[in-house]
Amino acid sequence: MRNTSILFAFIVAFVVAFALTPFVKKLAFRIGAVDVPKDDRRMHTKPTALAGGLAIFAGFVVSSLIFVHKDAAFWGILGGSVIIIVLGVFDDIYALSAKLKLLVQIAAAAVPVLCGVRVDIIKVPHFIDAYGYLDLKYFAIPLTIIWIVGVTNAVNLLDGLDGLACGVSSISSLTLLCIALLVGEPTVAFATAALAGACFGFLPYNFNPAKLFMGDTGALFLGYMLATLSVVGLFKGYAVISIAAPFLILGMPLFDTASAMLRRAKNHRPIMSPDRGHLHHRLVDAGLSQKQAVGVIYVMCALLCLIAVLLIWTGAVSPLALLIVVAAFALFIFLAPGFSRLLSGDEEHDGRKHDESEKKRKDGAK
Repeated sequence: MRNTSILFAFIVAFVVAFALTPFVKKLAFRIGAVDVPKDDRRMHTKPTALAGGLAIFAGFVVSSLIFVHKDAAFWGILGGSVIIIVLGVFDDIYALSAKLKLLVQIAAAAVPVLCGVRVDIIKVPHFIDAYGYLDLKYFAIPLTIIWIVGVTNAVNLLDGLDGLACGVSSISSLTLLCIALLVGEPTVAFATAALAGACFGFLPYNFNPAKLFMGDTGALFLGYMLATLSVVGLFKGYAVISIAAPFLILGMPLFDTASAMLRRAKNHRPIMSPDRGHLHHRLVDAGLSQKQAVGVIYVMCALLCLIAVLLIWTGAVSPLALLIVVAAFALFIFLAPGFSRLLSGDEEHDGRKHDESEKKRKDGAK
């Protein structure tokens, strides 16, 4: 496995995604994949093209077809990603129901699982099992599908600010790349290099103020790819500690999704119903600009990913990793003036504040 070849995989994906994004923007307006701000969850003020994820998908596919080893797992992942992309495009145009999207996501997740991309055995401490591993047997398929669908939706829910989900996915992809190099997984290394390159090719158009959004087309695709590649490269890891790595790498979207589900259950609202209580919304309502909020989440994600790399590299929790966790929370408190309110979940106050700011903005526009 040559590092130069991995670099070329990154560059090819970057160039393809960067070159195709302007054309995807024109296509989005033609097919009606446009996000019109209709409620206070939207952070933009004018209609913006969606489906930018098509450029990310194209960059990944072109690069992976050139550099990634083609086996059953590769074709399974690619086949499932096509289903996800089609779902995302239709959702960006027609705003499909949550139940329909979930069913299609399960079908897409089942494709690579049936091609061998699944967690059959998990290495565990010897006090759990004398042989040091746990055979999931009949639970392997459903648990892997749940993981893929869960991460897919987690990244999608994170897509609330310009450049947020794509940037977090870039960081996670690069982390998976580093770990793949550490443990000698060439297929995962080339695939994650292609995924990271495609993300970086799209990001210049997606930073605030965004020229277009990647939409569900991109967010679902990135979540799906991170989930499936983590199964191939991490859950079948080389140490007990490797089980924790994917949860750290994808910690930000998973945490945001879990807190959203708990918040909605607490308020007796449907789990899949949208709201303005996500972490990025709260950071903005706490006084940060969009760019600052995105930067805070980038740093938090990068710190968690660094811990994951250290865990795989050393095989143990080091004092440095603990120091990074403490530094992450300290950074959170320092950069978010409304941190205490962020933890308390004062949604009504946030909503009133946002309504007042919207009224002032509209009055000023008049």
